[in-house]
Amino acid sequence: MAEQKELSAAEVRKTMATALGAAFGFVIALMWNSVVVGGLATGGITLGSTAALGNWGGWAVGVVTALILTVFMIILIIVIGRWGAKE
Repeated sequence: MAEQKELSAAEVRKTMATALGAAFGFVIALMWNSVVVGGLATGGITLGSTAALGNWGGWAVGVVTALILTVFMIILIIVIGRWGAKE
């Protein structure tokens, strides 16, 4: 039979931190995708059947929201990364 490898707590934390960091990065990418597509649609450039954020004011709110979300997610990525690096 094949030998069964035991996982240590440090390996589990490292794997979880990597997965959470990737998930947070994905959330950031989705938010910025909405902002870019909304800005293009507000400027009169439509990409398929995408809905614009309404007007330039709505687009500006989207940009501010994306910036805040980006900063928050980066802080979470740093905190989770440090947690995952503990031995």
